[in-house]
Order: sequence, then C-alpha cells, then structure tokens
Amino acid sequence: MAIETFRSAFQFSRLPGKRRPVLAALTLAISGTITGTTANAQLPEPFFSGPGLLIVSRSVYDNLSGNVQAGAALPPGCASTQATCPKGNGATSDGTYPYVWNNVLYDPSFGITARIFLDTITPGGEVVHTLEVPNSLHPGRDHDQLVTSFSSKSELALNLSTDGRYLTFMGYVAPVNAIDVSNSNTPGANDPTNPDGQSFYRAVARLDREGHFSFTETNAYSGNNGRSAILNNASGEGFYYTVGNAGNGANPQPTNVILGAGSQYIAATREHEAQQSPGTPTPLASFSVVELGAKADKVGKDDNFRGLTVYNNVVYFTKGSGSNGVNTVYFVDTTGAACPAGVGVPAAGAKLPTNPLAYTAATVQSNGLPNNVCVLAGFPVTPNKTATTLAYPFGIWFANANTLYVADEGDGYAGGTDLYTHAAAQTRAGLQKWLYDAGTKTWKLAYTLQNGLNLGKAYTVPGYPAGSNSATGLPWAPATDGLRNLTGHVDVDGTATIWAITSTVSGNGDQGADPNRLVAIRDVLRNTTAASASQEHFVTLREAGFGEVLRGVSLAPGSVNGK
Repeated sequence: MAIETFRSAFQFSRLPGKRRPVLAALTLAISGTITGTTANAQLPEPFFSGPGLLIVSRSVYDNLSGNVQAGAALPPGCASTQATCPKGNGATSDGTYPYVWNNVLYDPSFGITARIFLDTITPGGEVVHTLEVPNSLHPGRDHDQLVTSFSSKSELALNLSTDGRYLTFMGYVAPVNAIDVSNSNTPGANDPTNPDGQSFYRAVARLDREGHFSFTETNAYSGNNGRSAILNNASGEGFYYTVGNAGNGANPQPTNVILGAGSQYIAATREHEAQQSPGTPTPLASFSVVELGAKADKVGKDDNFRGLTVYNNVVYFTKGSGSNGVNTVYFVDTTGAACPAGVGVPAAGAKLPTNPLAYTAATVQSNGLPNNVCVLAGFPVTPNKTATTLAYPFGIWFANANTLYVADEGDGYAGGTDLYTHAAAQTRAGLQKWLYDAGTKTWKLAYTLQNGLNLGKAYTVPGYPAGSNSATGLPWAPATDGLRNLTGHVDVDGTATIWAITSTVSGNGDQGADPNRLVAIRDVLRNTTAASASQEHFVTLREAGFGEVLRGVSLAPGSVNGK
C-alpha cells in the first residue's frame, strides 16, 4: 500500500475532547489479514486483545482540587529528611488540572499518581476494547494494584515478552492521587538525603491476552522510576529485563540505590502483592563513560536508561536525558568481546543474558558496577558534559537486522517565547532511520522522518486554558516536539508501518502532562535517502483529551509468531 493510500484510508470526525479516526477501508497484514472495522462485537469478554491489533497505554488524571492543598510543604515528609523541604511558600496551586503541574516550579519532585488504561485498537486507531489496570479506586479481585505518575513522560512503555504471549510495563504499588511517588524511595533502598520522605515499591505488570494481570514488586529505581520491561519466559515463570533511573539525593548514593539503577534483572512471580517481599535489587548490566576514556560521572547516573527492546538475542536500550553519561543507543554484551573500547556491535551468536550482573559489593560505592554495556557503533559517543549537540533517543524498533528506527523526542526547550519556532527547527527530532553498513560494522543515519508531525505547531486541546500560563509566561497550547515510544510491523511488500507516541513542548509547568498524540507512518525499507522518502507522511490516529496522556504502544499479545 503506497503512503498516499495509507493517508486517504482515514476520515476524521470531531468528537468531544478528541479526534477519532473513522476507517474507510484500511487493510494491513499483521499475522494475517484484518480489516479496519470496529471490532467490539468480535471481541467478547474476557478477551483483551488478539492477532492484528495494537495496545496503547493511557493515563487519566483524577481532576480534584483537593489532590493538593495550596501552600502545603512538598514533597510529603520532606521535613523529616536530611535534605529538608524546598525553599519557598509551599505548593503554588491546588489539584486542578492543568494548573496543578505548576507545582513543579516549587517542588522538582512533583507528580501525582493516576490510573492506567490499556486500549486495544485497530491499526488505524479505532478503539475496540479498554481495560483499566486495578487501582485503589477500582481494585482488582485480589486487591493487587498499579498506578503511574501522571506527568512522568518516560513511563508506561509497552513491550511483548520474548515469545510474544504477554504484554509488560512498569508502575508503582501506590494509591491513586498520591503525591510525589515517582521520586520516593523504595522500602529496601532508603536514601535519607532524598527530599521525598516516602517509600513505595515499583512493580512490573504482566498481562496475558485474556486480560489477566500479575505484578512483580521490586526495590529497584529508588528515588526515580522504572520505565520499560520485557519478559524472558523461555523457561518457567522467567524473568524481566527492565530499564529506568534511580536516585534523588546527594552524592554518594547508598549502595542499594546504585544497584537499583539502569538495567535490572527481576525474577518474575505470580504471588499477590501482599505476599511478596522484594530483596536487594539485581542489576542486569551497567555502563560508565570511563569505557570511552572520559572522566567518571556520579556513580549510577550514566545508567539513566529508558527505551528497551530485544532483537536477535540481544538486549538494547537508550539514554536520552540527564547531564551524565551519553545520550545514545546501547546493547548488553554477553560475550565480553564485542566492544573492548566501549563501542561496537553485538558478536555473532550472542545469547540473551540469563543471570544478574556479578559485582563486588565492597567496591560499588567507589567504582560502581562492572561494565558490560556498549554504545552501538555509529551512534553518539560524546559524553553529555562535553557534547556540543545532544541526541534525545527514546523508543527503538528493528525492522530487520539492517534497519533500526529510533524515536527522538526533541530537546523539550521551553526557555522563551521562541519555544515553538525552536521545536520546528529541530532536524533530528522525530523518527530516525538507521542502516547497518556490514563493511564498516557501523550504523549510519539515513534520514529523519518529520512530515506530518507538525513540529512546533501549536494545537488546541478542548478545555485547556487559552493564552499563557502566568507561572511560566509561556503559552498553554502544546505542540509536538518529537516522538517517544514506538512499535512497528513489516508487510510482505517491504514496507514498514510504524506507530509512535508524540512528545510535546508548551508553557505548562510540566510538559509531560500535556495531552499528546498517537501517529503512524509507512516507510519503504529500500529507501536510503531523504529524497526517496520525501512523500512519506505521518498521520494522526488519536489525540489525548483533557486530563489524559498517551504513553506506550505495542502489538497485542499473540500478534507475533502466531503465539
């Protein structure tokens, strides 16, 4: 199907708070042929998903003014910590959306937990089924529950297990409307210098295609957030590969905080949350800029990972934020020989890791963890502290062994009234296509797809305030700044269809709380230059409404390998 046919297959009608596609005649081949028609009648309970469908993760803010008391000291419990409370007069806004996010200007740890929804959609964006993840407002049968931090843009990535049967994502074992959970300690990794005086477990959620949940708690990511998880269930219950960030206190960080950063190995369980007792975090892999010959950063902060995928028995992830480390694409080297200088490509015949990283506890504080992570050759290698330009990679997806798509979310600049023009002028924000050169054993950027994203073009959100935010002096209206999580599928004709979630820029106190979009594009794999892909164009399939954000996108369980 040519790109123009793909675009014309959609007609849009205006509905309150969102724009929904009405499919005319879209047919895509994903594990068999499906037609883009409403499938409510074809998807009886309790089935949550099925072949040929997609899942989108979404969060909805519980818009109550009482969620925050103006003038309250934040973060909760800050007075009892070594860090004490931020200077100022307390919370600047109550819990009313979107003004509530101006509290970030007073409390850098600010966030509020919210419900998670998983929407089953057709490839054209039509919602056919929605599942609410159990939470304190609507608990599950066994009272297990999970929430997200509404404004934390790096959360709720969706991934399929290595056999394609399960969907996985990460969140917090906490009630809805809890403040600053995303920067709290975990119970088994306390940092007294963290100004957030609370503790909550993080957890991995596993979902099968019948809609059954199980949650595995962890003490990893204390002081910050878990972002993405993939289940390796080759044998038994299996284990999770996860990525995220840790630490919200002073340097040096406690050992368990360092151990719980970056990439983790977490043994899966089906026990109920009340029966679980997570132990010391078990790191899967670690990277340090000393591998590249640079001066060491704060221990544990080079591993501020967020994107995650598994391809050809190799674990890959990205780093796209923070002042330490390198914003780039990485892989875990299980052979010990793929990158003696910190840069390389996976060795032929490499195997997936099946055990946690071995380390010497006595040297973790001073030297960090052993390094078994490499920068993927061709991607940036300059540490953020000295780089003149930065990349902002987020989600990654392999179309084949020689074609890698990388979502770049843009730099999030909101430093002045030029925020829109700045976003529009970015050249690498959007969907990057990288091609592998077998001769040089290096990945090279072919082009970046931006047409149809309308970078820097403000759009209207029904119910959003007009004009500028008095707290920032910048306009409330969001504009697309780039892309975050993504997934894709290759048709038999050699065309890749990629679905992605947009990032935003605005004058909101926290841009992660802006209503964003689900977009799609079709790219011909044989195209190698920007000129050959000039007619390819993103289509907006869905727009988040007031008090709503979109986070992750994945093929549904059972959509790959016929499983």
